[in-house]
Amino acid sequence: MRITRPDGTQEIDLAAVDLFDPKLYSQGDPHAVWHALRERAPVHRQTLADGRSFWSVTKYHDVNDVLRDHTRFTSAKGTLLSILGTDDPAGSKMMAASDPPVHTAMREPMAKVLSHKSLKRRSPQIRAIVHRMLAPLLDGGVWDIGAAAADFPMAFTGSLMGLPEQDWPRLAKLTTMAVAPSDSEFQEGSSHGTLVAAHHELFDYFSRHVRRHRGGDDLIGFLIGMEAGGRRLRHDEIVYNCYSLLLGANVTTPHAIASSVLALTEHPEEYRRLLADPALVPGAVDEGLRWSSPANHFMRYAVDDLELRGVEIKKGEALVTWLGSANRDEDVFSDPYRFDITRRPNRHVAFGFGPHYCIGAPLAKISLNLLFEEIVQVVRQFEVAGPVEHLESNFVAGIKHLPLTAELNDGAAGLLQAAQGRLVTLA
Repeated sequence: MRITRPDGTQEIDLAAVDLFDPKLYSQGDPHAVWHALRERAPVHRQTLADGRSFWSVTKYHDVNDVLRDHTRFTSAKGTLLSILGTDDPAGSKMMAASDPPVHTAMREPMAKVLSHKSLKRRSPQIRAIVHRMLAPLLDGGVWDIGAAAADFPMAFTGSLMGLPEQDWPRLAKLTTMAVAPSDSEFQEGSSHGTLVAAHHELFDYFSRHVRRHRGGDDLIGFLIGMEAGGRRLRHDEIVYNCYSLLLGANVTTPHAIASSVLALTEHPEEYRRLLADPALVPGAVDEGLRWSSPANHFMRYAVDDLELRGVEIKKGEALVTWLGSANRDEDVFSDPYRFDITRRPNRHVAFGFGPHYCIGAPLAKISLNLLFEEIVQVVRQFEVAGPVEHLESNFVAGIKHLPLTAELNDGAAGLLQAAQGRLVTLA
């Protein structure tokens, strides 16, 4: 998704706004639309040609209210626009598509396994994956960080879940097919056919994997043995949660990487600050997450008739919270269209908010911090070396191709070569 700086002069016809259209995020200017909505209609109804409709929620505090309060806004009917108007078959079976107490019973044991403390010990493994990802920079040619980043989270998530390495490339593609079924690069048939096929293959894959699992300390083994609400998870619940965990890891982290690197090339003064003081990496990662907001939206349904900003919402109507808009809300973020690696405070909602705050956030932040620590050690300067291609998806705000060239720091070649040597030895 292109990240622009709206100046309020664009003529935005709110009656013609189509936030459902995936092409808006690959070819259009959603930030101009969101800016207009925040100013003129922060709770805005859109009706599709087939009669389905949803309310767009674009202000930061309203987004937080919708995501936080499960008593008024339920997740159990579905959380993504791709299934607007139909009950989610994973409702109350998958943690992401459930409300307390079901959600709490699933989340509490899983959160312990996926906590920062539990995952920090995997840092050496993740750093090795980072070195492997950066190794092509040694060739001195054009490097597509968008394509490289697409495989990055699969390498450690696949290991964490105990999935065979030979399956990782196909699983990475399937998760992208599931969130961008109309993107021609990932389509296998029609848009709808791609979505159905991706879901079918992923669910079938995890169903077979769970059935033949023979124990171990991987995440799937934990789910098989886990108790939620005083009972073990059923087979379908394990499969749905495997799908959700893999999807969450694979379709957001890569786009935070590519968008953050692009922002640093477009704001070279910020990258120079980072080079001068690598201790700023955590702040740069947080600003990159706010800036990119890779999870573009989350959906909820009204539990009862209610009012939001003076707008009457009827029971059963869908509300879509736009995270990229909330993260540019002028009432919360000073000069929100400025990329600032020292932004304080930076209470972005890139990982959502409330009880459904992304359970994979600790792993994402560990991996992103390690990656940018190494980038600062290796790269003096990036230059964009070709067209930037954006993912066609209304759920993931992503960059699928970002060709770059890099000028390396003194000693960077030796550092990467030594790291590659250690990888070979470990193998």
